[in-house]
Amino acid sequence: MFRTALRNVLAHKARLLMTVLAVLLGVAFVAGTLVFTSTISDAYQKSSEKGFTNVDVAISPDDSDDKDNPGDAPELSQSLLDKVTKLPGAESATGTVTGFAAIPDKDGKLVGDGFTSSGGNYFPSKDGKDARYTMEEGRGPTNVREVALDSKTADRADYKIGDSIDVSVDGPVLKQKVVGIFTTDDGNVAAGGSLALFDTRTAQKLYAEPGKYTGIELKAKPGTTQEALKAQVQKVLPDRTEADTGEKLADDQAEDIKNGMSGMRTGMLAFAGIALFVGIFIIANTFTMLVAQRTKELALMRAVGASRRQVTRSVLIEATVVGSIAAVTGLLAGIGIGAGLRSLLNSSGATVPDGPLVITPTAVGASLFVGIVVTVLAAWLPGRRAAKIPPVAAMGSVHAPPTTRGLVVRNSIGALFAGVGIALVLAATTMDDGKGPMGLGAGLLMIGVFVLTPLLSRPLIAAAAPVLRIFGMPGKLARQNAVRNPRRTAATASALMIGLTLITGLTVIAGGIQNAIDKMARDSLKADYIVSMASMTPLAPEVGEKLEKQPEVKESSPLRLSPTRIDGKKTDLAGVNGKAIGNLTKLEFTEGSFAGLGGNRVVVDKDLAEDRGWKVGSSLPTTFEDGKKSRLVVSGIYEGNVIISGVMIDNAALTPHVKDIADFQVLLKTKDGVSGDTKEALEKALGDNPAIKVQTMDDVSNDIAKLINLMLNMLYGLLAMAVIVAVLGVVNTLAMSVFERSQEIGMLRAIGLDRKGIKRMVRLESLVISLFGGVLGIGLGVFFGWAAGELIGPSLGTYELVLPWGRMGLFLVLAALVGVLAALWPARRAAKLNMLAAIKAE
Repeated sequence: MFRTALRNVLAHKARLLMTVLAVLLGVAFVAGTLVFTSTISDAYQKSSEKGFTNVDVAISPDDSDDKDNPGDAPELSQSLLDKVTKLPGAESATGTVTGFAAIPDKDGKLVGDGFTSSGGNYFPSKDGKDARYTMEEGRGPTNVREVALDSKTADRADYKIGDSIDVSVDGPVLKQKVVGIFTTDDGNVAAGGSLALFDTRTAQKLYAEPGKYTGIELKAKPGTTQEALKAQVQKVLPDRTEADTGEKLADDQAEDIKNGMSGMRTGMLAFAGIALFVGIFIIANTFTMLVAQRTKELALMRAVGASRRQVTRSVLIEATVVGSIAAVTGLLAGIGIGAGLRSLLNSSGATVPDGPLVITPTAVGASLFVGIVVTVLAAWLPGRRAAKIPPVAAMGSVHAPPTTRGLVVRNSIGALFAGVGIALVLAATTMDDGKGPMGLGAGLLMIGVFVLTPLLSRPLIAAAAPVLRIFGMPGKLARQNAVRNPRRTAATASALMIGLTLITGLTVIAGGIQNAIDKMARDSLKADYIVSMASMTPLAPEVGEKLEKQPEVKESSPLRLSPTRIDGKKTDLAGVNGKAIGNLTKLEFTEGSFAGLGGNRVVVDKDLAEDRGWKVGSSLPTTFEDGKKSRLVVSGIYEGNVIISGVMIDNAALTPHVKDIADFQVLLKTKDGVSGDTKEALEKALGDNPAIKVQTMDDVSNDIAKLINLMLNMLYGLLAMAVIVAVLGVVNTLAMSVFERSQEIGMLRAIGLDRKGIKRMVRLESLVISLFGGVLGIGLGVFFGWAAGELIGPSLGTYELVLPWGRMGLFLVLAALVGVLAALWPARRAAKLNMLAAIKAE
């Protein structure tokens, strides 16, 4: 039986090739995901370890909650640096100051990612060098007008020693001269960010306070362990500061990297699972057809003494051989995919630290397990079904038509699953947390539809009959062939259906979210322009002051956040211009209005007021971030949303208590409204600074659309794997269908149907099957998209179902294109069949 199974594999090389490809693609995706994420994670981890090479103990402010002072912990003092420098176990101590620094290139565009564009201080030791940075050229900065750049940023922006550059920390542009170019192990720089170094006094002025540091790093003397040095440090630490060993910091950063990569890995593996799930249909379909074609052969084996178990085992041996080949080749392809993804990431500008390609035992084991087990499981049912056919019945081919009882049982089970699935999905839309029930319901509905697909195929394909009549006899034959074997048609169409269900559902959800946020922003704001930092870091107060003085500006309000403790709970206060905010927003008040905003009076959003039990007139005991206490009075309650919520107070009352004054945004109302000239004038007033965004509502909407489209395109790319596997399924089905119908095709040729007609028949059959799967997939996708939107709706008050008709039409065209492309080879093969040889074929 083993030799027979191997001979069957070799005898059906062309037919099994598609099955191998289907499994191979799924395995390759799994292996590629594991190799890629392991490689990136390992590179970042080693880079972070390098970053802590010279750090044995690090001291930082402790920002844990403080009942007496809700503000951020104070920076570290020079006196603390002096104390720890003198510790017996400390060889050296470095005061660090870090923050954001945007560096534009010579064309005025930001270098790096923006969010990872950082600034720091150059802290020379007695020899005049900073051990953290190795100068390739020039020297470290020594005064307020000098800066040093990391070598990668200097290369990308083509900066050299002596060049004058613009640097933006919190808004205003600083004119700096490049005096040094250095190398660093900083993980942000390795990941594509930028790093600018200032002298320590300048960095303190920009990021902290004179004489203060954001951190202190210590190097231990030879023979002193990190733990021993930490114990010495803890004896001199003031309140609200903490110390950690360099080893712990490296481990924590490595764990953060691992957790960050786990989300990407889980997402990519989910799509690999989808591709494999689609592949299961193809594998099962392939083995079902192969077994059906060999019915008489299997019957003869039973007649000469083979048992049912041996017949089943022979099919499983074939599946094991196919799965093993696919798993090994898939693993090799996956390693190539992992390397390719890394290169693609580097070429897109999101560079990653250098490091070797990491192929873990997990990746190898998972690839082999997935490839072999999935194939064997998918082939088990056809093998078991073949073994149950009585030898005499198989020889007479009386087993072929499925029994009425079998169809009734199948349709009953499908209807039950689909009904329960729909009920669960609908029930989940009314629950506060219905994600679990909705996921279960969606899974049951998909299974139910798959089981019912043979039943659905007849009426849906019959609906295409009027169009197929246009093509004459080939069109009529194509329709009949498509419904001749409903189970095979269903399995083929289901593979495409799954991919299009997910693609359509994600598109519907994304479109609704984009529309909701856009509508919310337009319904909440009257402002013509919103000014903010490109990195979402705070703006210097000078930005708002400068804009307020511009002749184009009618009204303005900076949005200023400050951590406070209100009524015993830590709460952020939002400072606004009390006189102008009412003309810059469109918030609806349930009680009171902005008119009462001033002094110690505040307005709060409805949800927060209900949660805390506040009403108009409520007196709220408050501790500001500087530790001073007061009582705020609620003068109004408004309907908040995702964009605007919380407690608002007039900036005149808040600013005296703010340690470092900075604005999150500045809202502007201009005299002439939105216009290109006005926007250009505002940008010019800010020095044409690329780090500052001056946006209209349309600009904000476009940013949201770009972000959502970027995410969708990534998801489309991942789901394309499932669609490719589905294409292979259609090709496989048609190729085997042509083989099965060789005699019939020969007869059609004999009675006058030419080769062009044969090709057209096969192509139309493929087109009908693909469109059938496409219609089912788009329909289910819209339903799931609507249901998910009902869950999202309560958190996004402006959410409503938006059907992307254009994209859905494109998906249907894609399904048709899949059918046309999948039929090219089978149609050509059918047309080339020798007429007489085909008629004689059994």
